[in-house]
Amino acid sequence: MTAVEIRHHRGRMAHFAGAAAEVRIAQDYERRGFAIARRRWRGGGGEIDLIVRDGNGLIFVEVKQSRNLDRAAESLTPRQMQRIWRSAEEYLGTQPNGSLTEVRFDVALLDARGDMRIIENAFGHF
Repeated sequence: MTAVEIRHHRGRMAHFAGAAAEVRIAQDYERRGFAIARRRWRGGGGEIDLIVRDGNGLIFVEVKQSRNLDRAAESLTPRQMQRIWRSAEEYLGTQPNGSLTEVRFDVALLDARGDMRIIENAFGHF
């Protein structure tokens, strides 16, 4: 394999691993009684991994996967948080209550062993 083919292969594997992580996290929210409103919603400002309904409110979920949970948490940058905020604002424009919709931002962490941790209202913790 050439270097370009190796990079392409790694990129595809990372894409599939990320998609599998998002499915696992979505299943966890559903198991806890939440409804998944959207998966991988893309707006002008970027993508939101999961949008979850919480009654009349919404939970915007960023999924991070890495070798261990600490490394996954460290991979969320302030720039990514800003992008998620902007994308969430855009999505809220499609909702009946708009920016008056109750929202929260969670970060879901997964490690290579399949362990996970969900940090609710995470943007206040980073």
